[in-house]
Amino acid sequence: MTFEPTLDFARQLDAQDPLHEFRQQFHIPPGPDGQESLYFCGNSLGLQPRSARAAAEQQFNNWQNLAVEGHFRGDSPWMSFHESLAAPSARIVGAKPLEVVVMNNLTTNLHLLLISFYQPTATRYKVLMEGGAFPSDQYALETQVKLHGRQPDDAIVELTPRPGEHTLRTEDILAKIEELGDSLATIIMGGINYYTGQVYDMAAITRAGQAVGAKVGFDLAHAAGNIPLHLHDWNVDFACWCTYKYLNSGPGGVAGAFVHERYADQPELLRLAGWWGYDETQRFKMRKGFRPMRGAAGWQLSNSAILTMAVHQAALAVHEAAGGMEALRRKSEQLTGYLEFLITRLGLSKSQLEIITPSDPAQRGCQLSLLVHQNGRDLFDHLMAVGVIGDWREPNVIRLAPVPLYNTFEDVYRVGEVLAEWAGRQQPILA
Repeated sequence: MTFEPTLDFARQLDAQDPLHEFRQQFHIPPGPDGQESLYFCGNSLGLQPRSARAAAEQQFNNWQNLAVEGHFRGDSPWMSFHESLAAPSARIVGAKPLEVVVMNNLTTNLHLLLISFYQPTATRYKVLMEGGAFPSDQYALETQVKLHGRQPDDAIVELTPRPGEHTLRTEDILAKIEELGDSLATIIMGGINYYTGQVYDMAAITRAGQAVGAKVGFDLAHAAGNIPLHLHDWNVDFACWCTYKYLNSGPGGVAGAFVHERYADQPELLRLAGWWGYDETQRFKMRKGFRPMRGAAGWQLSNSAILTMAVHQAALAVHEAAGGMEALRRKSEQLTGYLEFLITRLGLSKSQLEIITPSDPAQRGCQLSLLVHQNGRDLFDHLMAVGVIGDWREPNVIRLAPVPLYNTFEDVYRVGEVLAEWAGRQQPILA
C-alpha cells in the first residue's frame, strides 16, 4: 500500500476498514483534555471490552443465587466452564481443542510445562533462550535449572544479536541450535520479543530443535492475538500465553497453555499434578494415584477461576466476531506500516531515533519499538501529557502498538502529528 501523510487519507482508510466498528466495543480511556486518548499500549494491557462487566456480573448473580450449585446448574455451569474456552483459544494459536487449556497465569503455566519438557540428563541439559527475554522467563528458567542441580550460567545459553544489530538473525539461531546439538535439552523463546517486537521463525526453530533431540516451546505473551500462529502444524511441543494484552481479558487475567496432541496419551509424562487435571470421569471418587485428563487439560491444577474466565470468554467472543487472526492481521500490517511511514518521514538520524523493530511485516506484529538516543524519557513524558499512551522500557525505548481491534488510522496519524511536532518538523512532513 502507498501511504499519504494526510488526515484525509487516514480517514479514508478508516472509512474502508471492515473492522472499524469494533472500536465501539471497547472502553477508550480519556486523555488529559477529557477526549479519548490515543491508546497505543495494547502490547502491555488491552482495553476493556464493553461486554466484560456484564459477563462478570452474570457469574456474580450465579454465585449469589445458586452458591455451590452453580457448579452444576444455571446458564453456564462452572464445572465445565473452562471447556467453552478451548475451541476459540485453539483457533487463535492454531491448535486442536484437545491441545489447549485455559488456566492459571502465564508464569505458572510456564513452570508447569517446563517440569514436563525440561528433563535434563548428565549430558543433555542445556536450555536455549533469547538474551534479554522478559524477566519472568529468565527467572523461571534460572529456578528450573537450579531445581535440577545445575547452575544457570552453565545450563542456560542466551542468543544475542550481532554487534551493531538489535534483532536476531534466524540463521544465527539455527546455527547455535546445531552447535549445541545433543547437549540441548530444551528451547524456550518468546514468539515475539517483548522489547524489540521481533517475530521469531517458530516453525524453523522447532524443526531445528527437534532435529537435535530437544523439546521446543514458546512464550506467546506478545504473539497470541497479535499474529497468526500454527502451533499444531509447526509441531511445537509446548507453549503458553497470557490473555491481558492482545486478547483484552483484563489485568492479571487467566492464561493459556498448549501441549501437542502427541503427548495426549502419555500419562507417565512427568508433571506437577492437581485434582482438576485428574480424569474427570473418576475425579469425584477421590482416589490415590494420579490419572490425567487427555491432552492439555491434564496439566490443570485447581478448579476454574470463573470470574476471570467469564471476562476472557466475553473478550474471545469479540475476537471471533472480528473474523479471527487473518482479518486482524491484514489491518495490523497496514496500521503498523502507516505508523512506520510517518515516523520515517520525520527525517531524524539514527543518532536521534531509530525503529529497532524489523521493517519486514512478516517479522513483526503490531508494535514498533523506538530507540530514542537523546532525551527519550522527555519524549515519552510529552506523549503521555498530550494523551498518547505508550510504554516506556529502560533504558531508552518507547513501544507503540496500534491494535487492529480498537485503534484507527486516524489514531496513527495523530500520533505521527505529535511526533512531528516534537521533532520540530511538522511542515511539510504532515500536511
